[in-house]
Amino acid sequence: MTTRFGMFVPQGWRMDLVGIGDPIEQWEAMTAVAKAADEGSWDSIWLYDHFHTVPEPTTETTFECWTATTALARDTKRVNIGQMVGCNGYRNPALYAKISSTVDVASHGRLYAGIGAGWYEQEWKAYGYEWPELKDRMGAFREAVEIVFGMWTQDEFQFQGKYYSVDKPINEPKGVRKPHPSLWIGGGGEKVTLKLVAKYGDAANVGGGDPAVVRDKLAILKGHCETVGRDYNEIIKSTSLNVFPLDAGEDPKAATEKARGGIDFEQFAAQTVIGTEDEIAAKVDAVLEAGADYILFYVPGVAHDLNLVARAESVARRFA
Repeated sequence: MTTRFGMFVPQGWRMDLVGIGDPIEQWEAMTAVAKAADEGSWDSIWLYDHFHTVPEPTTETTFECWTATTALARDTKRVNIGQMVGCNGYRNPALYAKISSTVDVASHGRLYAGIGAGWYEQEWKAYGYEWPELKDRMGAFREAVEIVFGMWTQDEFQFQGKYYSVDKPINEPKGVRKPHPSLWIGGGGEKVTLKLVAKYGDAANVGGGDPAVVRDKLAILKGHCETVGRDYNEIIKSTSLNVFPLDAGEDPKAATEKARGGIDFEQFAAQTVIGTEDEIAAKVDAVLEAGADYILFYVPGVAHDLNLVARAESVARRFA
């Protein structure tokens, strides 16, 4: 399977719109990155499904995921558009199926529909969502994926579970990508999440760019595929890398000052591959050797410097 690359747009969740004061200017900065990716060779653009910033909640802007996905679907023409990942706890799964089907049509079949169990406790409670125990979050997630897939693929779908039930919901149109919208399941849980990928997923997202974790999780996924009779090779194996491309000889601290948004360099460097094209390519090589075949780049600072889109793309083109 050919290596493909996607990149996250700056929507504020990672404090990446700080320094742009006006909300409209913030939105347009996000859109400018999406359009730059669309005009380049990127396969996809991505958003996070969160309401509050990290590493801690602040009053800084965070644009909502699915409304932003829909708007960017109409602002772009070519790239696929995904969520890494849609939080199951924030939307009833039948509603998720309806929303994603609609967005798949709006994008002319370019939706990568991401879904996961969710983890940001503070955010759930702030918005009035009940924060379940892990076993209940995972149980609800298991049922939700079955409902979404069923509503994408069946008429008069019915489901009665512990957490959800649906009784022949009408979901027309179901989307335009065939045989159904592309389902990206995020997370490395070995007993629930990776089993769901094996049964329902078009793509997995595992490992957070760590080659050892990627290798281990994909080995487990392969085992689940063998158990259910799924062709492991037809599943996209994605992982994410935070990268900041440097020119040769460029000072890392000075180059990343605006992108860091007040975070000290050591903390930023611990979370981000800061280096030349060669150095970033070496990190990509490592996760590809571990079994990944799709790389999602998060590039801090793109809201302030569109040149970073092209510089990151130069790395991606090495693997074309």
